Order: sequence, then C-alpha cells, then structure tokens
Amino acid sequence: MNRTRVLRACSAAATVLTLLALTGCQDEPRPASDAPRRPSAATPPAPGPPANSSPATAPPPSAASASSPMAGNGRRSLVDARVAGGLHKLTGEGALRDVPVDPGEMRDGMTLVAGHYRAPGEQGPPVLFEGVDGVPEDTAVRREHLFRGALEHIRRDPEPGQPTAEPVDPGPSGGSVECLLASLGEDGDVVCGWADEGTAAVAVFHGSTPAAAGKLFVRMRADLQRHG
Repeated sequence: MNRTRVLRACSAAATVLTLLALTGCQDEPRPASDAPRRPSAATPPAPGPPANSSPATAPPPSAASASSPMAGNGRRSLVDARVAGGLHKLTGEGALRDVPVDPGEMRDGMTLVAGHYRAPGEQGPPVLFEGVDGVPEDTAVRREHLFRGALEHIRRDPEPGQPTAEPVDPGPSGGSVECLLASLGEDGDVVCGWADEGTAAVAVFHGSTPAAAGKLFVRMRADLQRHG
C-alpha cells in the first residue's frame, strides 16, 4: 500500500517537472515595439534611379553664342591722323580754328576729331573732315545730322531742295558710306559721310564729283579710324 502511494507521488512529481521544462523552453512574448513592421500602402518606398540613367550634362553652346560678332571690343574709334588718304593735315595758318559743323550732342565717352586736309603742293580750298566716335544712338541718324551741318557750312542754297545722298562702296572697313552733290552742276561741292559701329563722320570736298570724292573719302577713312 505504501509502495503504491510512493509510486503515484513520484509519477506526479515527474509530470510537474516535465511541464515546467516545456514552459521554460517557450519564447518570451515580443514587445510591441520589437514586432516587425510592414510597409504601409499609403507610403510606398521611393523608387531608385533606373538602371540606364546617366548624369545630366549641359547642352553645348550654340553657334551664335560661341562666335558672336560683338564678342570682345568691336567698337571703332577715330584718330587725329597727320596723313589721311594721302592728304596732309594742315597746321599753322591753314589749320582748322573752330568746329564749323555742329557734331550733335556730345556725351561722356565720345570723341570729336576735326581738321583741314590738303594734298602736298596744292593751293585750293582744303578738305574739311569732322567725325565723332562713341556714338550711343544709331550712327546713321548722327550722320544725317552731320550732313545737314556740312550743307549749312558751305552755305548751300536750300531753294532747289535737299540733295539725295548716293551709296558708295565702303571698302574693307564696311559700314555705310554715302556722298551727295551740293551743286546744281555735275561737279562742285560734295559732302561724303560714313556710319558704322560707334562712329559717324563727314567730309566736304570742293570742286569734285561724288565718284571721285567717295574714293578719296574711303581712303581717308582707313587712316582716320581704328577698329577695336
């Protein structure tokens, strides 16, 4: 009888130990903060760059910006040349004493160049030259102003009307060159003028023709003007 009770007690104790061992092997409950998170449908992960993507590169400069005609200092200027087109600037008694042609408004940075020129050995009336550089407005407009002043200087009779200026080949300097005959005949007083990038000028030739005066004026311009 006693042996049976002992066996039963031992069997119950073994059962309890087995249950305790199994309970100890189970994982402890995971805290809520350690639970794995799933991506929310409202905030999908940002897509990565495509496999064939390449860094953006700036477009090459256009032909207009790479070779602009105004790149650098393209302005022109006048010089007080001693010799212009083979004519010598007069000094002393024949020198120009004032400014006979109104040059228009002279602003900061502008230069006025004027003088009497004559071929060596000649005794006739000299060629009057007058020009301005650094012109901020349209130089063709400034040339028209100089044309009117030159016609007033030679006291041309306005009764026959305003003479028409004819274009002349400007030569290698480009721009625009025009000459007009201020007399009623085929020759007489001729006024020539040029207009280009920043400069405008006129010259008065006595006893000439537009064709002859135009050629001489273009040669004078090559000595009276500098580029850049």
